[in-house]
Amino acid sequence: MSHSLAQSVFMQMRADIIFGRLAPSRKLRLDELRASYGASVPTLREVLNRLASEGFVVAEDQRGFAVAPISAENLLELASLRRLIEMDALEHSIRNGDMEWEARVVAAHHKLARVEGAGVKDAATLDDWRRYDWEFHQTLISACGSQELMAVHAMVFDKYLRYQMLFLTDRGEISRVEHLHLKEAALARDVATAKGVLARHIEGGVKHALAAQRDQSAEQA
Repeated sequence: MSHSLAQSVFMQMRADIIFGRLAPSRKLRLDELRASYGASVPTLREVLNRLASEGFVVAEDQRGFAVAPISAENLLELASLRRLIEMDALEHSIRNGDMEWEARVVAAHHKLARVEGAGVKDAATLDDWRRYDWEFHQTLISACGSQELMAVHAMVFDKYLRYQMLFLTDRGEISRVEHLHLKEAALARDVATAKGVLARHIEGGVKHALAAQRDQSAEQA
């Protein structure tokens, strides 16, 4: 299998884990994966090892691999990491961003606002929302001056996003207003306000996800 095809399998499986199509703690059996992704066993082992190195998959000694489990503790840890990384990068980006950065922020927010205004109604709009939400937050910090910081943020954000896909239904107007205020504060170069809005945005998402997880657990009990 070519490198590009192996990369495609890696990205698809990674997305399937983030979006919950491969459920937490699910056993990843090579014969089933081979049928689903059309990849050879050696390639699948390579992909699974890469996913394990990123924390999306866990190796189970001699028993193979499984999708990484989820927990409230892990979500809180990821939220703390995201807050720490994104706030620092946001401050640097607001102080250093030029007019091109401002234009990118406006464009990224416009796309996100269009999706949020229409509402997340099905799998297609969920995919759009995920992509534009990720793009907006990445664009906000894109002038921070550190590619390493951007890469770490992207990794943490994707792990955090996994919980959003599993438990975070649309927060509606609250989330839309937070994104709008975040854009406005960034363009106004108001670091304190932007960081305050971001902190509330992350905290609100965590509370919403934990409440949804509790409700889901109660329904299954």
